[in-house]
Amino acid sequence: MSHHLIRKTVLAGAVAAAGLVAAPALAPAHAQVPLDPATPNFLMWSPELQSRGYRAIEDVFQVNTIERGEAVRPLVMADRQIDPTFTHDGQDWTVASYMEAFNVSGVLVLKDGQILLERYGMGRQPADRWTSFSVAKSVTSTLVGAAIQDGKIAGLNAPVTDYIPELAGSAYDGVTVRQLLMMSSGVTWNEDYTDPKSDVANAGVAPGEPGMNAMVSYMRRLPRANPPGAVFNYNTGETDLVGLLVSNATGQSLAAYASEKIWKPYGMERDAIWMVDPTGQERGGCCISMTLRDYGRVGQFVLEGGMAGDRAVLPAGWVEAATTRQIDNGAAGYGYFWWMNPSGAYQASGIFGQSITTYRDDGLVIVINSAWPRATGADLSAARSAFLDAVHAAAKE
Repeated sequence: MSHHLIRKTVLAGAVAAAGLVAAPALAPAHAQVPLDPATPNFLMWSPELQSRGYRAIEDVFQVNTIERGEAVRPLVMADRQIDPTFTHDGQDWTVASYMEAFNVSGVLVLKDGQILLERYGMGRQPADRWTSFSVAKSVTSTLVGAAIQDGKIAGLNAPVTDYIPELAGSAYDGVTVRQLLMMSSGVTWNEDYTDPKSDVANAGVAPGEPGMNAMVSYMRRLPRANPPGAVFNYNTGETDLVGLLVSNATGQSLAAYASEKIWKPYGMERDAIWMVDPTGQERGGCCISMTLRDYGRVGQFVLEGGMAGDRAVLPAGWVEAATTRQIDNGAAGYGYFWWMNPSGAYQASGIFGQSITTYRDDGLVIVINSAWPRATGADLSAARSAFLDAVHAAAKE
């Protein structure tokens, strides 16, 4: 595993949602416009900065490398290509107009592992990586499955404190691995990105205890709000805990383990990079950068049940459980760091318009990378849903 640091920054808060503070200028190789010192927050980058920075996170933040292997799994063009059109919000749309209006840098559609549609925007090229934001959570949960398959984690009902002993005596006593993956630990957590006093804003900047991971130090002081497993509460801090749990259980960094279990055996085309905290621990909840086609390969790997060639990387039944409703989240449901889509798909989702949407029964994987003008928004999500519906319909014709 290689370790790469071009320019050090201070990470504040859980990276998937908020609080990346003071990003310095990108390296000259990517220079199109300089980063504006008056716009220090990662969530406040201008479209120009998003376009450049999302492709070059390693030039701004500390990262570890997920190394690819020697062989690349081919993704061939299907005999039939699609170019769907649709109507949304009283307007007719094409793939091109949707991509331009919503700052989409890449769309990839795989049907039975073959490419039905591949399109790039915002100056992005096929070899360019793009940051995942919270799509990384779904990769992290997949690595939990791999660690269970390897016998490194005893199982979903194993206590979290077996792997992060510093949490013993805290509100995490009695919480299982499964309950963390369901966002249902019952521990108090405020994920309000607009509240400067929220946990998500403060967790990354609060002083930690000497010799302890700062996130663990923060979260072991939180009180309990609900019984474990009872209530869904979206918690990016706990996804970082899951990442640390996997590292502790396997004795490897998340990047090295992802390389061993997915990138090398499945045949990713390019090294990926994973953002780390100031201690060098990968953020389980955020920010893997990979190529558009490698996003597609991640989706295809999960769709195929976690098989790499003839080897099962994940336990039997893992994918079905992880990607089906395990808990009520007030919407279509939530699995193990996977969202359920009202249309029947399961989805890895990240802010600013990142998603891997999979229609299991149709063998269909749809990847979208974007630089939305806002982290989230009902209007943005509704337009993406309309686009996904149009792609889904065209792929089934």
